[in-house]
Amino acid sequence: MPLLRHIAGWVGRALMLMTILVLAPHVAHAREDRYASIVVDADSGNVLYAVNPDRRSYPASLTKVMTLYLLFDALEQGKLSLNSRLPVSAHATRQSPSKLNLQVGDRIDVEDAVLSLVTKSANDVAVVVAEAIGGSEDDFAEMMTRKARQLGMGSTTYRNASGLPDMGQISTPRDQATLARALVRHHARYYHYFSTRQFKWQGQPITTHNRLMLRYQGADGIKTGYINASGFNLIASAKRDGKRIVGVVFGGNTAGWRDNNMAQILDKGFARLGRGADVRSAAVEEEDRADLDKLIASATSEPTTKGSNTARASFKAPPRDDQDVGDADPDSWGIQVGAFGDYKTSHKAASTAAKKLGALVSVASIEVAKAKSGKQVVYRSRLTGFTEDQARAACKRLSKAKQACTLVQPSA
Repeated sequence: MPLLRHIAGWVGRALMLMTILVLAPHVAHAREDRYASIVVDADSGNVLYAVNPDRRSYPASLTKVMTLYLLFDALEQGKLSLNSRLPVSAHATRQSPSKLNLQVGDRIDVEDAVLSLVTKSANDVAVVVAEAIGGSEDDFAEMMTRKARQLGMGSTTYRNASGLPDMGQISTPRDQATLARALVRHHARYYHYFSTRQFKWQGQPITTHNRLMLRYQGADGIKTGYINASGFNLIASAKRDGKRIVGVVFGGNTAGWRDNNMAQILDKGFARLGRGADVRSAAVEEEDRADLDKLIASATSEPTTKGSNTARASFKAPPRDDQDVGDADPDSWGIQVGAFGDYKTSHKAASTAAKKLGALVSVASIEVAKAKSGKQVVYRSRLTGFTEDQARAACKRLSKAKQACTLVQPSA
């Protein structure tokens, strides 16, 4: 009997191993199937980098870029002003988080609405804007789709103003890059709102979800997005030496991985900008396939420039509840290991702390957060992307190594 149990156990382990070997390629393939990206020259539209740029997927809260585009149209046309007060309906209050938790009968200034959309990605506010401009959210969604066609976004259809799950709401990285370029070109007067790091709502600070903007050199916007069906999406724009590029990533498996990948492809874009590269194929470029395979296999990345100060990131399944997560990074706890007078020292301190943490930092990213303390500018040295338990464990380990460490709660 012991021999039979031993044989049965061996057979069971062998079958499990065979199952893993059979399924593993399909898991990796599924991750690659969801991923798509593009980087373009903001002025000319020339494609500097592309991986499946016409793959259709759900834009999630990138939808709010078009919502804001139409709001900026209304401001330019004099239909609204930044001081206009928009009424809140029952339909708006029923939206899932992220939201400001507005109440029926409340009113919100247009400028506060803009700020809440670009930082908190508030779904209730998106509906408030839609109803103020379109009369109803459904009519506003039709306006959004018509505008998309006018801008040349032939693969995009909108069904709501927020990006909350709807099977009919579809776009592509190429179309979202087209939208971002149009917004910078046609609404330069309002584009600066996308670089907002924090604003106060009823006395409470709200910090942007766009963490890449806080640490990538030259980045000044524009929008993150997440629902379970899409993965983690991002439109980013950065400007260096007077030249602007726009990047779009669809399908990241974590917010940290998405941000790291965006930093890498923006670096490629700037490197290629002067060479006149124009990659319009929907296929993966040969030299980039190896990069993508490496990312999927190892899920790690190192800084490639001063601006790409990202630590390693790992793949893990995103949360399953679209409605509760909305646009936020669910693993958004962080730790702060110091505050310094210059960027370089702050980044070095975070890197040193990351080395001390070893495997614990595999789920996190380095973040240098610029802030003002009175009249003095300080650079807060942080590691972000932890769960609460991971953040506490990281601080405990650093404290044992006599390293200062403070917990940073979500949206802090």
